[in-house]
Amino acid sequence: MTESKSFNRVATIILTILVIIAMLPILLIVIASFSAESSLIRNGYTYWPEQWSLDAYYYMVKQSIMILRSYGVSFLVTFVGTALSVIITTMLAYPMSRKSFKYRNALAFFVFFTMLFNGGIVPSYIMWTKFFHIKNTIWALIIPNYLVSAFNVILVKNYYQNSVPDSLIEAAQLDGASELKIFFKVMLPLAVPTVATISLFTGICYWNDWTNGLYYISNEKLYSIQQLLMKIMNNIQAMRAIDLPGTSIRMAMAVIGILPIMLIYPFVQKYLVKGVVVGAVKG
Repeated sequence: MTESKSFNRVATIILTILVIIAMLPILLIVIASFSAESSLIRNGYTYWPEQWSLDAYYYMVKQSIMILRSYGVSFLVTFVGTALSVIITTMLAYPMSRKSFKYRNALAFFVFFTMLFNGGIVPSYIMWTKFFHIKNTIWALIIPNYLVSAFNVILVKNYYQNSVPDSLIEAAQLDGASELKIFFKVMLPLAVPTVATISLFTGICYWNDWTNGLYYISNEKLYSIQQLLMKIMNNIQAMRAIDLPGTSIRMAMAVIGILPIMLIYPFVQKYLVKGVVVGAVKG
């Protein structure tokens, strides 16, 4: 018992130190966003700036319409994309987890193959723009790259195999349940931890994405918050030319970009460890 308590104390101290180290860059970004531009130019990024300033946030308030619109696009894309991704991922993983499904190995091979090889950026761009015509539509921010992840499919498949006993499925079949009913009434309710995990993974990918916007979006009304941040970063020299706090604005936009994820994470983190650990075990 004494050894266990000692181990817990040491582990707690080590993890606390690691958490502090991980939070330091985020804290630096927040402090830089409240620092005066002249102080950042003179001394660089520091935890103790010479002069505090709200100029970056004043500028963002002036651009509130554009920022709120980009926020709305990001929220819409993240919500719709994550919901569709979870539905497709969990439904694709279900037959792969069933030993009675004749083509489960072939399906698993095709899913795993996409983790190793892809068509490349240019063929993908041609396919999405010339054949599916999604350029400058909201679907350009949802469908390419993040809608289905092979890693998430395998994670959910292994979770099904390791956490849902075959006897439960057989009992549902004896009661006359169809495969669709078994999926929605038996598999999904028992897969809450892994569903929460892949939702977090996918949501972060959609929220942080700017590459789809770079490739497929030129309409400013469809800019996500990350694409807007990238635009501001690219125009930083022009901002300085007209005496705007360019560096601190970048930091303020970064704070705005990561804030929703930091607020949502505490509500799903209790499922994260279980979903990853159980789903990562080979079935």
